[in-house]
Amino acid sequence: MTQDELKTLVGQAALRYVAPGEIVGVGTGSTVNKFIDALAGMKDQIKGAVSSSVASTERLRAIGITVYDSNDVQELSVYIDGADEIDAKGCMIKGGGAALTREKIVAAQSRRFVCIADESKLVDVLGAFALPVEVIPMATQRITRQFAALGGQATVRLKDGKPLVTDNGQHILDVTGLRIADALAFESDVNQWPGVVTVGVFAHQKAAVCLLGTATGVRTLTF
Repeated sequence: MTQDELKTLVGQAALRYVAPGEIVGVGTGSTVNKFIDALAGMKDQIKGAVSSSVASTERLRAIGITVYDSNDVQELSVYIDGADEIDAKGCMIKGGGAALTREKIVAAQSRRFVCIADESKLVDVLGAFALPVEVIPMATQRITRQFAALGGQATVRLKDGKPLVTDNGQHILDVTGLRIADALAFESDVNQWPGVVTVGVFAHQKAAVCLLGTATGVRTLTF
């Protein structure tokens, strides 16, 4: 199966975690787009969604699903989102789609995080995928030096030759060369650096379930 077919497979499998009558948390990215496409088939059974990005909000509204502001919803039963990497404990690297801050906010108000990914995303140790970090622009160079002290190489993510601007009006640093053995401690540490909005390690808001697309079908991992 192609990677696109695997994404479709896990997107459809995630529907079983969506409770009728509920508001569902919806993430961002190409795999989540497959979930949104599948969700169209049961849009009349749910109350609506809380979205983690402008792009997902537009896609949800286009298929007739009401999108609520996160401030208007006290708690979500489930949050469905992808990952750039996930380890055997359910800790993830996220932010390839530049929506990591809003993804972490929606994950934090959800009782359960269901990760949907293809099997290439499962790793022994986080760090092979470049780590996204949303930063306030004036702190970029100092944060770059802090990552260099840890052995990481940080570069500003560009779009059309200019720094990409997130939905929050900030920039993204992509950091390579890291090996994140203790994801929880790493996330706690980097989040305290002045100028860091959000680091793309999801250990405090880790996955409870991962639906992994494989050549033989969907493999369910629980953490």
